[in-house]
Amino acid sequence: MTETKLAPNLPKWMKDHVDVYLSSGGKEGHLYTIRLPNVPEKAVPSLLLTTTGRKSGEKYLFPLFYGRAGDSYFVIASKGGAPQHPGWYRNILANPEVEVQVGTAKLRARARTASGEERGRLWAQAVGIWPPFADYQVRAGAREIPVVVLDPIGKN
Repeated sequence: MTETKLAPNLPKWMKDHVDVYLSSGGKEGHLYTIRLPNVPEKAVPSLLLTTTGRKSGEKYLFPLFYGRAGDSYFVIASKGGAPQHPGWYRNILANPEVEVQVGTAKLRARARTASGEERGRLWAQAVGIWPPFADYQVRAGAREIPVVVLDPIGKN
């Protein structure tokens, strides 16, 4: 079995967050408290998404803010408003089978990109969870930031 690696090029605060999440088995780190200049302190729910690299075939772990959609979770492929999609999103387009850790719970899921009314509803919910997503969409320009639904397919 391929060993899971932390996604390359993550900022230090994300690496530190993942370390806390993993070392506590998910008991800590599920709610990430963000303290940024000019932004009110906010606790945001986060999960750990493991994808399979589309080129390498290796497993990569990404910490992401999330919301709930029924029995599913959803995440936003914002990359801070960069003009291109994040690597994890490109990975799930090639292989939608993913692993997810939410707090202490671990599950397998199938990732899919929301569209139409579902995307609009989940995007509004995501902006409520983390308001800077709206700014990221402005920065992204013509790139519509994908909303990715993680539909559970069983326990790990």
